[in-house]
Amino acid sequence: MTPSKYAGLAEFRCIGPFRGGRVVAVAGDARDTNTYYFGAVCGGVWKTTDAGQYWENISDGYLTASSIGALEVAPADPNVIYAGSGESTIRIDVSIGDGVYKSTDAGRSWKHIGLKDTRQIAKIRTHPQNADLVYVAAFGHAFGRNAERGVYRSSDGGATWENILHVSDKAGAVDISIDPNNPRIIYAAIWEAYRNFWQISSGGEDSGLWRSTDGGDTWENLTPTPGPSPIKREGSKGLPKGLLGKIGVVASPAQPGRVWAIIENQPDGGLYRSDDYGDSWTVCSKDNRLISRAWYYMHLTADPLDAETIYVNNLSFWKSTDGGHNFSEITTPHGDNHDLWINPDNNKIMVHGNDGGCCVSLNGGVTFSTIYNQPTSQIYHLDTDSREPYYVYGTQQDNSSMRVPSRSRYSSISWEDCDIIGSGESGYIAVNPDDPNLIYVGAIGSSPGGGNSLQRYDHRTQQIRLIATWPRSTGGLGAEAEKYRFAWTYPIHFSPHDSNIIYIGGNQVLKTTDEGQSWQEISPDLTKADPETLKPSGGPINRDAVGAEHYATVYALAESPRQPGLIWAGSDDGLLHITKDGGQNWTDITPPGLGEWTMFNMIEPSPHDAATAYVTATRYKNDDYAPYVFKTSDYGSSWTLIADGIADDHFCRAIREDPQRAGLLYLGTEFGLYISFNGGDSWERFQLNLPISPIYDLQIKGSDLVIATHGRSFWILDDLTVLHQIAPPQPPAPTPPQEGRGEKIPTHIIGEGVWGGGNQLKTPTQKLGGVIFPPRPTCGGLGPGGGGAAI
Repeated sequence: MTPSKYAGLAEFRCIGPFRGGRVVAVAGDARDTNTYYFGAVCGGVWKTTDAGQYWENISDGYLTASSIGALEVAPADPNVIYAGSGESTIRIDVSIGDGVYKSTDAGRSWKHIGLKDTRQIAKIRTHPQNADLVYVAAFGHAFGRNAERGVYRSSDGGATWENILHVSDKAGAVDISIDPNNPRIIYAAIWEAYRNFWQISSGGEDSGLWRSTDGGDTWENLTPTPGPSPIKREGSKGLPKGLLGKIGVVASPAQPGRVWAIIENQPDGGLYRSDDYGDSWTVCSKDNRLISRAWYYMHLTADPLDAETIYVNNLSFWKSTDGGHNFSEITTPHGDNHDLWINPDNNKIMVHGNDGGCCVSLNGGVTFSTIYNQPTSQIYHLDTDSREPYYVYGTQQDNSSMRVPSRSRYSSISWEDCDIIGSGESGYIAVNPDDPNLIYVGAIGSSPGGGNSLQRYDHRTQQIRLIATWPRSTGGLGAEAEKYRFAWTYPIHFSPHDSNIIYIGGNQVLKTTDEGQSWQEISPDLTKADPETLKPSGGPINRDAVGAEHYATVYALAESPRQPGLIWAGSDDGLLHITKDGGQNWTDITPPGLGEWTMFNMIEPSPHDAATAYVTATRYKNDDYAPYVFKTSDYGSSWTLIADGIADDHFCRAIREDPQRAGLLYLGTEFGLYISFNGGDSWERFQLNLPISPIYDLQIKGSDLVIATHGRSFWILDDLTVLHQIAPPQPPAPTPPQEGRGEKIPTHIIGEGVWGGGNQLKTPTQKLGGVIFPPRPTCGGLGPGGGGAAI
């Protein structure tokens, strides 16, 4: 991109909301009681110099990945800050990192210093007297095995690294603590865990608690190891036996030899304490409130001045003043608590990170600074209304749905200008095109009622009416127990031709014409519905079946704005379908060669041509981060992979075509924005001043481009007419076709269908089966062929 190319184009502007998102890494400057830092899980590094009254992003323009999982302000030199990218709190919306960054000027500038393939970094600690001696707890890939896991050490400030503790390619370091009384003694927690599309698994034979007494040169496992001799090891006295999950560990600065560990285990999970450097342990508490949902929490902070005081972060924030036996709750501005830093010279001064942002306390947690001054909201999806100026609507992770004005009478848009619109945190949001007071919100996880917890919200009365398709609570059960399966983020779509029609996507497509009072099935099951993907999530120690991992659902859904009844549907387990008659007949139009468990993220029917559609797909939860963007111009009979110009690991989430100019496309990826002027034949970065953050949704409203980031709130680029005037790039001279890029991919599904003949699927609803496709031709660069796939 050249500056002259976009002359006259405005900059992106952030409209908020200024309501914080998840924070799992905080730090402070011990020499300045007003200076603190936090890392947003998808929003970079932030700094305050007035104890949390105002926060400023200090990493924009330096970091190429926005997810921050670890922060360390070196005690030996507070000008030195290390940031580890990629959080280890591997929830459903976890973002990946690209290694470690370092600042030597208190955050004014940053430099990447390696460990790119660690992907998720859990903790960074430095030697208390040497800012160049740094240790990194690298969890590694959340979605697959990889070698770059464990504890890393650098003695030259990150110029070079050595892996000093590596257990296996399926277990990484999730915590590390240096004993401040004797920095040669280091404790590290190793966690065997992984996530895929349909589950989170926490625990395994490689989980354990390790200790080094020589600065990391050698290590010993303190935890008992199950299995036959010689693999079996008794471990330190008093620690729980059997399978271990996530472990948090911290050495007490106030008493030499005292170390705490919080351990996931059945039946002996709980808080443990040692007073002899880990040689023997006693259990202090088995209170389940300290260890519930262990994979998401398990973080300890020892009071720097009082050896009897220990803090535990969990759903609530807990404090014990009697050595860990009894706990009282400290109220924080938001639940789901993750990290705490306490000033080593004054234990009343602390900074805290939770799912609502970062907050500072100067009185030991009696009061905290606000979290309504951080534009780090993690937005799932957006919509706009018919007002002028218009409002932007969205669903914010671990908060609520809300609306934000696109403009304000004042010099800025504050939280006071915004409104809570229902309680949905996780889903799509859709505004009635004829009545902007009526909003429909997906609220799984944040609303009672069971099923898909769909809300109809009327802003005139501020009343929510639940209109779930099947209002049955299935907490603790797998998706196999559901009548209809709905994803954590399921599509809600108004017909562009009739505002009385709303479509939603479960495992079937459903339709209402009476505002959700009744629902009609208009498709069969459009997923693979592999039984192995429908079981309760969690294990092998604790289940975590809260509905977030429900799988085998219609994840992308849209009706053509050009042709009524032409509906496209894509599943999260790798199938794409189309109907041209409002759902009476469905055709499988899945591009071949995608491999198993591909998620279709978004379908954009062209506003210019009914036969044309654009589709984004992701495979990152298969540990495949490649960009998958497809185009069809013949109703899905053939597909073209259109990914030229997109970075190899910038997997794609959202795509839109400009209604004013055919072929002008906007693409949201995990690492920012791309643009194409030629229908996707080639792409270029279009970041301008937009911060790096995952883009989950975007929309063209009039002549504006509205962006929903998952970590930096909403942004608007005003007046796209400048882009409408830019000529598309000239095609290069003809060359032989490159395998896998730009080639036509015929769907040519073989076999006699079981719904309506040919390869069509036809309602009514019943199980599909019996149709076996021979191997499809391999599409270069897209993985193995889809042979043997059954529907």
